[in-house]
Amino acid sequence: MEDISINGIGELVSVFLDKLISYLPSVIAALLILILGLWVIKLIVGRIRKVMEKREVDPGVRGFALSILGVVLKILLFIVIITKLGVETTSFAAILAAAGLAIGLALQGSLSNFAGGVLIIILKPFRVGDFIDAQGESGTVTEITIFYTFLTTPNNQRIVIPNGQLSNNKVTNYSYEPTRRNVMTVGISYDSDIKTARKVLLDILKADERVLKDPVPVVFVGGLGDNSVDLSVRFWAKREDYWGLHFETMEKLKIELEDAGVSFPFPQRDVHLIDMSKEKQ
Repeated sequence: MEDISINGIGELVSVFLDKLISYLPSVIAALLILILGLWVIKLIVGRIRKVMEKREVDPGVRGFALSILGVVLKILLFIVIITKLGVETTSFAAILAAAGLAIGLALQGSLSNFAGGVLIIILKPFRVGDFIDAQGESGTVTEITIFYTFLTTPNNQRIVIPNGQLSNNKVTNYSYEPTRRNVMTVGISYDSDIKTARKVLLDILKADERVLKDPVPVVFVGGLGDNSVDLSVRFWAKREDYWGLHFETMEKLKIELEDAGVSFPFPQRDVHLIDMSKEKQ
């Protein structure tokens, strides 16, 4: 019995080695095709990227197109490799078609992201380099791929947002228009002179070349608060000058209003004390 079992195992090992030796050239060829194919795909994608950059193709379109090209080429490489291994393409196509439905159902979110990416590229609600606010996050668009859009926040953090959510929800694009309006609220005390404060504020805006002359800067009473008269300061600036102008203007108005004798209020309460002993008498 032991001799028979040993002989059977030996025959199985011999058959396995024969099969391995017979398939070894195909396996080696498939590995070589894989390595060479990935190198060629990388070379092709790199060349096309350089051509697109030279022709100044929109960065969003460029990234999206290169992502699709890379996926298609890798699928073709996979088909070539399995053909080299002896798998019939007709049977593989049937298996792929059968698995396609299951994969499609399992990857509904990814398909939605792909469709969202196509809509973003076609409709262009934002482009690479725009500063947007979406899904509760704000940042500069750095890349648009097949499934995701990448943002970089002002704190240099990388945010990944699925394209499906971006295409189906509200997106605020701060870079779409070349100019922006800045609105500041300045509270002054009721004892201060409104005309003096308005003149100081308008002089600050007129002296800064970054403030656009058209539309004309305006200062008016925007409300009467509990402790202050609220002046609304509104002016326009170019998109690239917006934040620098905003912070510098806030500092200037604080200093120059105080120099002009305009005071800023602070929260206060009037407390009235009642002598209850007199009421009892």
